[in-house]
Amino acid sequence: MVRSKTRARVEHAFAEPKDRVGLFIRTIGRGRAEAIITLANMVYNMKRWYWLERMAAA
Repeated sequence: MVRSKTRARVEHAFAEPKDRVGLFIRTIGRGRAEAIITLANMVYNMKRWYWLERMAAA
């Protein structure tokens, strides 16, 4: 039960870039792939921050 609760809290952070942002890495080189992943993570974090700020204001 503890394992499934932890998994449920973490998996949405990986599903967001893959499903909603459309993250599909097809590049040449590790540097470019890391850049794409970094940008997708930044988008996710900014969306999450905006949502948390809205919830705190309410």
